[in-house]
Amino acid sequence: MASRIVLFQLILLLAAAGPALAADPPGIVPATQAGGDSGSFSAGRGEQLFTTRGRDWSCATCHTADPRNPGRHTVTGKAIAPMAPAVNPERLGDPAKVAKWFRRNCKDVFARECTPQEQGDVIAYLRSLGK
Repeated sequence: MASRIVLFQLILLLAAAGPALAADPPGIVPATQAGGDSGSFSAGRGEQLFTTRGRDWSCATCHTADPRNPGRHTVTGKAIAPMAPAVNPERLGDPAKVAKWFRRNCKDVFARECTPQEQGDVIAYLRSLGK
């Protein structure tokens, strides 16, 4: 139940800020508390998760080790726009898309959904990257 509340708070944060958050200056990290005893979102933990190999690959396998660069889907070969909002202001602007892609990609990489804490950490990491 607590994780659903945190996820809801994360979605509300993204919805309220929308594209303005995606265009934040480099180094901006969400100050939102994840709730409970988990503390604040962490760009360092987000980077670690982004580069951690799951079953067959990591997030970085398709999105590149530097999310400021375009990636390519390993299986389909489809081009993927940069993940970092500093170079792709449209990233993270639509909470429904963010939730959809976290759900799909976490299941592909880790064979499970990412927790709201993990999602917040990855978003903090992506927002911390400058141009």
